[in-house]
Amino acid sequence: MPPAPPNEGRSLAASCIVLGAAVGAFGIAFGVGSVSAGGSVAVTCAMSLLVFTGASQFSAVSVVAAGGNLVAALGGASLLAARNGVYGLAMSRTLTGGIGRRAIAAQLTIDESTAMATAQPSHDQARTAFWWTGLSVYVFWNLGTLIGALAGTAIDPATYGFDAAFPAGFVAMVVPHLRSREGRRAALIGGTLCIALIPFLPIGLPILCAALGVLVGVRRT
Repeated sequence: MPPAPPNEGRSLAASCIVLGAAVGAFGIAFGVGSVSAGGSVAVTCAMSLLVFTGASQFSAVSVVAAGGNLVAALGGASLLAARNGVYGLAMSRTLTGGIGRRAIAAQLTIDESTAMATAQPSHDQARTAFWWTGLSVYVFWNLGTLIGALAGTAIDPATYGFDAAFPAGFVAMVVPHLRSREGRRAALIGGTLCIALIPFLPIGLPILCAALGVLVGVRRT
């Protein structure tokens, strides 16, 4: 469980929970898409509980929905998930504890928790942001997945604006980092790589390559 935030940290915890709720709304879209692609409610929910990385989940479902085989689906999803290993390096100095605590932290090391943590000015605030964000996203993402899976094809993500929730969440994560020189440099490197590689690489790979920009942040920590 996340440590109880002091009075001055309550706004940080609230921000983390709001971000988790926003990402959870997009979990509804994943649940709908997975069931529409032929997945069962149980398989869809298990994927969110165990895999818990939205980009990889959407990648796998989109490949299957387009008629691709399981190897292609898992291959693309694994490539996208590889960025979480870089996030783990970035967070290794901030997150401490025994093997059990680190195992839970590894499951919660995602885009949102890493971004919120590394944007904080102190280690204590970084740990608070990591745990509150990670757990909030996990809970809301899985609740959203369950709701979407149960609703099946009755919900159109675009009609209700769920397709905008995930990009909006990323914007909220990026803005604090743009206040520092390293953050702006990482954003420039990642954006340039992505745009330059889009004409030459399959869908998804330019985004994976853009994650190299995070190495600037790793060096800063």
